[in-house]
Amino acid sequence: MKHPFSEELVSENTYLRTFAEGIDNDELIWHRDHEDRVITVVESNGWKFQAEDKLPIDLTADDRIEVNAEEWHRVIKGQGNLVVEVQKKPMMKIMKGNHKKAKQRSA
Repeated sequence: MKHPFSEELVSENTYLRTFAEGIDNDELIWHRDHEDRVITVVESNGWKFQAEDKLPIDLTADDRIEVNAEEWHRVIKGQGNLVVEVQKKPMMKIMKGNHKKAKQRSA
């Protein structure tokens, strides 16, 4: 799947994303992500963010938005580019161990 943005790795789990001015509105779809993330707006002119069952909110520089894993959301196009920093919070990994059930003694 082609994403509607270009992305640059800034540091571990942190990305700089640019949604170009020329992007088609049809590419900005409702979607969910697998991990929690914190989005910090770097540059925006009239772009909006909308979470499921909420009204769109204006995105302005230095705004910080927390998006929970599996939460439906989208961005709505404004003028110029939208540049955001996305910090992905690592998912917890559940490791299978060699746990043995204790044998119960009969009384």
